[in-house]
Amino acid sequence: MQPEIFLFIIIFLYGIVLGSFLNVLIYRLPLKENIATNRSHCMRCGKQIQWYDLVPLVSYIILRGKCRNCGDKISVQYPLIEAINGIGYVLIFTVNGFTLLSILNCLLYSILIVIAVVDWRTFEIPFSLNVSIGVLAIFKIIIDFSNLLDSLIGFCVISGFLLILFFITRGRGIGGGDIKLMAAAGLYLGWKNIILAFVIGCILGAVIHLILMKVYNKNHMLAFGPYLSAGILITILYGDKIIDWYLKYLSI
Repeated sequence: MQPEIFLFIIIFLYGIVLGSFLNVLIYRLPLKENIATNRSHCMRCGKQIQWYDLVPLVSYIILRGKCRNCGDKISVQYPLIEAINGIGYVLIFTVNGFTLLSILNCLLYSILIVIAVVDWRTFEIPFSLNVSIGVLAIFKIIIDFSNLLDSLIGFCVISGFLLILFFITRGRGIGGGDIKLMAAAGLYLGWKNIILAFVIGCILGAVIHLILMKVYNKNHMLAFGPYLSAGILITILYGDKIIDWYLKYLSI
C-alpha cells in the first residue's frame, strides 16, 4: 500500500507542475503570445517572476496571493488549475490503473482543461489544442491497433453530424472549434464513447447554461467547449461502465 501512496504523491506533484504550464497556455494562446521564450511576469507591474515564486501551489500560499513586487492580487485561477490538474491525474490513475493509457488520458485531461477555460472566456478553441488531441489519438491507436476501425468511425460520427449542423445553420448553431474537438476526441475515444461524451456534454450544457441564464442573467450564447470537455472526461473515467450498464438496462 505504501508504494502506491508514494506513486500517487509523485503523480499529484507532476500534475500540479504541468498545471502551472496550463496556466501559461490559458493566458497566452488567445493572445497569440510565445509560450516558450517569454518569461512569466506580473500582469500589473510587468516585472519578471523569479523561479522561487513559481513553485506550484506553494508560492501562491507563501505570497498570500499577491505579487512580490507590486502587491497586486494574483488570480486564484493559478492555484486552482494546478490543484485540479493534480487531483485529476490521481483520479485517472486510480480509476484506470498504472498503465500507458492512463498517461495518455492525463495528457488529454490537461488539454481539455485548457480548452474549457479558453473557450469559456473567448468562445474559441485554439486549433493547436485540437491537433494535440489528434496526436494523442494516433499514439493510442499505435498501442492498440485492433481498435483502428472503431477510432476512424469515432472521428466521423459526431463531427460529421456537427458539420452538417454547421452548414444548415450557416455557422450559428455550432462552432468550428467544437467540430474539430469532437473529431479529434472521437479518434481517441472511438465511436461508442464519443457518442456518450457528446450526449453527456449536451445534457450538462443544457442544464448548467439554463441555470446560469436564470441566476446570473447569462446571454443565450453558449460556450460548448467546457461541456464537451466534461463529457469527454467523464467518458474517459467511466464510459465503458456507463455503456455496459445501459446495454444491460436495454436487455432487461
